[in-house]
Amino acid sequence: MLAHNHPNGISEPSSSDQRITIRVKDVLEVFDINVLDHCVVTGNDVCSFADRGWL
Repeated sequence: MLAHNHPNGISEPSSSDQRITIRVKDVLEVFDINVLDHCVVTGNDVCSFADRGWL
């Protein structure tokens, strides 16, 4: 499970968020660790990569 916040209040993942998620996922797979989700959190919202089918 990965998570980070967007202090600007916009929970939509950026292209950088998407790229780093893939890179981290690829590195962790070498150690047989699965990334189950990556959540972008704001004060009022959460965006889940898993819910969007991105993992």
